[in-house]
Amino acid sequence: MFTGIVEEVGCVKSLQLMGDSGSISIAASKVLEGTKPGDSIAVNGVCLTVTGMTDHGFEADVMAETIRRSSLSECKHGSLVNLERAMPCDGRFGGHIVSGHIDGVGKILDIQPEGNAIWYEIGASKKILQGIVEKGSIAMDGISLTVAKVTEQSFSVSVIPHTRAVTALMERSTGDFVNLETDMLGKYVQKFLGIKREEDRAESHLTYEMLEAYGL
Repeated sequence: MFTGIVEEVGCVKSLQLMGDSGSISIAASKVLEGTKPGDSIAVNGVCLTVTGMTDHGFEADVMAETIRRSSLSECKHGSLVNLERAMPCDGRFGGHIVSGHIDGVGKILDIQPEGNAIWYEIGASKKILQGIVEKGSIAMDGISLTVAKVTEQSFSVSVIPHTRAVTALMERSTGDFVNLETDMLGKYVQKFLGIKREEDRAESHLTYEMLEAYGL
């Protein structure tokens, strides 16, 4: 589990894709502390398992599902990526519950400054937007952010200068793709309510014939 509080910005050294899967090598320093092969590191919000380490970075495998769901395939040599180690049991919970399992990608539609903040408007699919609520939490490229506005086609977040300066948002521009993970608790509520609606429909004794007989 992660919190969406980025520890470090790493740099992609290589991304090798072989068909629908591959491996990635990332230069880093802070996230290497206490890390060993088999541990998890969120890379732009994607939970990856460390398969190898050096003094200056780590390697991880990338599965086909990861390629389909995320924007990692867009990375190239020199790309900056947000990094966060899995949360320790005695760690501070500064963000929100983040699993590192990406729901899909969004596209940066607009970037606008406002005072000391910067607004990002992100276009996303209807399925993803259904799991986003105003003043709720969203993990964008692994960054825990508060949703300020939601429309039928997009959502917006307001980012403070510090967040932009210490994350890969510093190099993001209009048209770029970002990884999105909606709130985990919201997913369970949505699933539960969906099941309840199905149960309610199954228990209903109403039929089309009955509705027609009463002029409905």
